[in-house]
Amino acid sequence: MMVFTCTLFLYMLRINLSIIILAMVEPVKSNNNSVFVPECKKITGSLTNSSENVDHTSVVPDYGVRYPWDGKLQGIMLGAYFWGAVISAIPGGALAERFGPTRCTTISFVGSGVLTMVGPWTASLHPYLLIGSRFLIGVLGGVVYPCLHCLISRWAPPEEKGKFIGALMGASLGTVVTWPLLGTVIEHLGWQWAFYGCGALVLLWTFLWTMCVADSPDAHSRISEEERKFILEKLSAVNQSNIKKLPPYKAMALSIPFLALIILHFGNLWGLFFLMTAGPNFMSSVLGFTLGHTGFLASLPYLARLIFGFVFGYLGDVITRKGWMGKTTIRKSFVVFSHFLPGIFLFAQTMIGCDISWSIVLITMSLGMNGAATITNLHNSQDLAPNYAGTLYGIINAIGSTTGFISPAIVGYLTAEHNGLDQWHIIFYIGGSVYIGCGIVFCIFGSGNVQPWNDPVPLVENKNSSIPDGVENIAFDDIEKKL
Repeated sequence: MMVFTCTLFLYMLRINLSIIILAMVEPVKSNNNSVFVPECKKITGSLTNSSENVDHTSVVPDYGVRYPWDGKLQGIMLGAYFWGAVISAIPGGALAERFGPTRCTTISFVGSGVLTMVGPWTASLHPYLLIGSRFLIGVLGGVVYPCLHCLISRWAPPEEKGKFIGALMGASLGTVVTWPLLGTVIEHLGWQWAFYGCGALVLLWTFLWTMCVADSPDAHSRISEEERKFILEKLSAVNQSNIKKLPPYKAMALSIPFLALIILHFGNLWGLFFLMTAGPNFMSSVLGFTLGHTGFLASLPYLARLIFGFVFGYLGDVITRKGWMGKTTIRKSFVVFSHFLPGIFLFAQTMIGCDISWSIVLITMSLGMNGAATITNLHNSQDLAPNYAGTLYGIINAIGSTTGFISPAIVGYLTAEHNGLDQWHIIFYIGGSVYIGCGIVFCIFGSGNVQPWNDPVPLVENKNSSIPDGVENIAFDDIEKKL
């Protein structure tokens, strides 16, 4: 439950500005001072049988002070989080394994909550102060997923990891909840209170996290002895997390299965962040929905991803428990659902024109099928090296998170002169190609087997150094050979 809600609030921090900024900036108008008319409105004359879905008015709602920030500056603000997350993701995994994932997560959320609450103040002083605060929130947020993977590797028995990985789908519910919730807050209280509300909720949740979560079964004060023994016995075959160790970065960099996982995860985040940043833009500026309808409809794909994520996670556990497939076969087989089908749905999007119903269905199914990532790229770091699961996920997430500013830049470049169907068809072709291409690479080179470099190396400087806890019976000659 805490892992699930952790990702929910992490995404609330990540995407809140996407909806808040619409109320913070002066709207773009056409030359005759009227609201921009979407292309599908021009083509069809009306979007649906009800005119409620189309914004016909040029009246600007009063949600608070508005700033004259252009599209380029807004893009920098929205991308600042991802720049920060890329920087901290790799060291985040090592920090979690060294100092404890619970502590690192606590520090991350306390800092992010405070920075979010001062958002209105930074915006009033200078836009680059807001950009700086978003960058720092990204730096703090980048460590969270590596921390969670580290926790899962210490808590989840192998045959139950699909369920635990499925809990990471709380991020999808975070999107579903955040956009409508903040939209309501903005409409009734103003955009400043959207910042205050997000920060307060995050700080309240952080208090619950510190009360409920421990780094391992051994460290938990309220776990039963029966459960503690059960978990530790299940993990003893693959985990040696009680030994202090340095991540084998060289071996990771030369590992073909790990490189294949990096590519697979990059494709997954391309599709996820593409629809997160560009989906509302497409629905509003091309299909012509109002902000309220856009927020609700843009969240539907994430609800579908959440549901399918748990379904696929449960299915993966059943297959593993029954022994119907090996781990490598499971990972590669379900790439069909996590990558191939989402890519095909994006290709199909280019064939339906302004058919709104089919457009929403295809976008929803594309991201919904990607819920199978719970047993492909989201799970594979646990397969390859459970002792370094946090570090591995930190690396793949750092590289994959670059899509958070690459894909919006491509969308901005292609739609700079004209924001119409032809330009979006190119965008969907690119997205579908990345999905499928990355999936093919993993199916050829990926693996679900534990890698030789999973065996940890104790940190011992010389024979006179103190021996780390848990390795009292290991001879110094054996340690030297490993070093």
